[in-house]
Amino acid sequence: MMTDELEIQRIKQRFGIIGNSELLNYAIQVASQVAPTEMSVIITGESGVGKESFSKIIHHLSHRKHGQLIAINCGAIPEGTIDSELFGHEKGSFTGAYEARKGYFEVSNKGTIFLDEIGEMPLGTQARLLRVIENGEFIKVGSSKVLKTDVRVIAATNIDLAESVADGKLRQDLYYRLNTVPIYVPALRERGSDLELLFRKFASDFAERYKVKPINLTEEAKEVLLKYRFPGNIRQLKNLVDQISVLDANREINAEKLIEFLPKQNSQLPMILSGNGANSLSERGILYKVLFEMRKDVNDLKKLVHQYMSGERTRTEIIEQNSKLFNQLESDYESELTEEIDDLPKDEPTPRIIDPGNDQSHYELERVEDIEHEEDESLSIEKKEKELIIKALRKNSNKRKYAAQDLGISERTLYRKIKQFYLEDL
Repeated sequence: MMTDELEIQRIKQRFGIIGNSELLNYAIQVASQVAPTEMSVIITGESGVGKESFSKIIHHLSHRKHGQLIAINCGAIPEGTIDSELFGHEKGSFTGAYEARKGYFEVSNKGTIFLDEIGEMPLGTQARLLRVIENGEFIKVGSSKVLKTDVRVIAATNIDLAESVADGKLRQDLYYRLNTVPIYVPALRERGSDLELLFRKFASDFAERYKVKPINLTEEAKEVLLKYRFPGNIRQLKNLVDQISVLDANREINAEKLIEFLPKQNSQLPMILSGNGANSLSERGILYKVLFEMRKDVNDLKKLVHQYMSGERTRTEIIEQNSKLFNQLESDYESELTEEIDDLPKDEPTPRIIDPGNDQSHYELERVEDIEHEEDESLSIEKKEKELIIKALRKNSNKRKYAAQDLGISERTLYRKIKQFYLEDL
């Protein structure tokens, strides 16, 4: 049964989750639907997005809510002691084992174990974990007696587990056993205006804790905040708010002041590569980079048009304050694309840049050996994305894993795009 919006809001209030983005709501919906089952769940997302909160949702909405929920960071436990921590040990089984000890799987019987950073678990421990998940059986270190436990396992990771399997760092059978129901927790930069809501929440919490006036952002500062990528996600945002609240006496934070507190970033957009490195950059990689940068510029232009039409700023003010966007857009595209083309392997057909006109800032990449000019060709970014996805799916007989590899994107990104473009029945 689908979770309605009211129920999602109740879950957010209960577990202290702030935000209204569609990706966040979908993740909460999946967590609430899988909670009453016994299915294994794997939660993916970048570091600092709040994956542990979703393990709490699943545990407390299940019939195991009266049992224990134990959270374990697999990357923080030394390889030599992780088996003892998880499964327990007998007295004298190793140096320092002065008495028998119960492991987490024995202690949390009838409850839930949350294994964070599952990709950091040693291969030997992975084999033991697989047996627990499949049969509920485990053996203590230094013992030969098989013990039983009834524990639900929820795993989490901030890395691509499929790549870990390919690299031999994660057992393939364990990957498929854990990946019964995947839940993707979006990064902060994917959640839009949730950034501002979280900023206000953290500022209010700090002010209440230390009995001071909360800090506020000017409109220009809000724009700066929304443009920043926050690689550390919610954890980084909270630290930023606390830092500003302590160090800045002024409670009204403008854009210049906010920039002083934000760490410098090398790039505002990720580089999309195909192959083994920059030297093997493919034509598809160049096209994706162009499309993403065009989207950014189009969004900037939309904002400027809105400001002009609403009378917020005059045409002269807009042009003067955004001279770089208007005067250097074409030269920026040309210089960036030329650099990317120079990096192409020698055996790749040479692409050519065609300028459709002096008053245009769009460029079309075509192979010299097969150039077709279409006067009415649509430059819609979404249409290009849809066409590429359809082509990749048909090429790979609708096998999404291989289609995602051809497109140079993750499976979850391809899944979201398929739903966005209504391609489920393709």
